Amino acid sequence: MEPILINQSVAILVDGNNMERSIHSISGKTSTMVNFDALIPKLLSNRGLNRFIYFREGKNISSKFAERLHGKYYGSVVPCHKSADIPLSIKATQLASKVDTIIIMSGDSDYVDLVRHLKSEGVRVEIAAIKKTAARILIQEADYFHEVTKSDWFEYSGRKK
Repeated sequence: MEPILINQSVAILVDGNNMERSIHSISGKTSTMVNFDALIPKLLSNRGLNRFIYFREGKNISSKFAERLHGKYYGSVVPCHKSADIPLSIKATQLASKVDTIIIMSGDSDYVDLVRHLKSEGVRVEIAAIKKTAARILIQEADYFHEVTKSDWFEYSGRKK
């Protein structure tokens, strides 16, 4: 039997603050970050990446990080005035008709209504988060849950300027 080629376009939307807080609480270190080079191929599992957007509250977003995401994934970093919830939700709703699957990287229960809405629009919704800090209801509402584990993050040793 020949393998089935899955031709799906995927958008990955990251709630940066939520993911960073979760990783820091598990690792006990504020110098840990998501290793997107390891995680993105795992999340996509041979599906096509349509959009990669990292939402982050605050002004201290590393330009090196933003350049790297753009260079490697044509990704973008969106600075948010307060939390990422509303900007991420708006972008997910805008993308709903353009992609087959939306992966939300966050364990925040604030996204439950968004997940329900996207699914009602016919979009497959997957959650990628650290299981220990993710809201159970969010995991239950999603079509699929990707557990982000220690192998998906690294400790950086960059000096602050």
